Amino acid sequence: MSRDRIERRLRGVGQQLNALRTDLRVCEEQLVQVSEEADECRLRALVSETPLAEREYREAQRHADRLQRHRDEIAARIVRLEADQDALLDRFTAL
Repeated sequence: MSRDRIERRLRGVGQQLNALRTDLRVCEEQLVQVSEEADECRLRALVSETPLAEREYREAQRHADRLQRHRDEIAARIVRLEADQDALLDRFTAL
């Protein structure tokens, strides 16, 4: 692979990493909020012992679980891209 092509790919990977890191920060902030909301719903469900409160808790917890999975997917993509970046840097320095 040519030096120019490696440089282009490195720039592209760097841009993707920056975007994903921003997404990860936003997702983590949202996850804190949604998890707190789910905890509050859980407490309300325990105290009130009504079917409606229980349903609200389950919905809030499902939302928090989905957001956690999304956060984990973003983190995994970052790890893969960092590995790709390392491999490209190794190729670049080997030229």
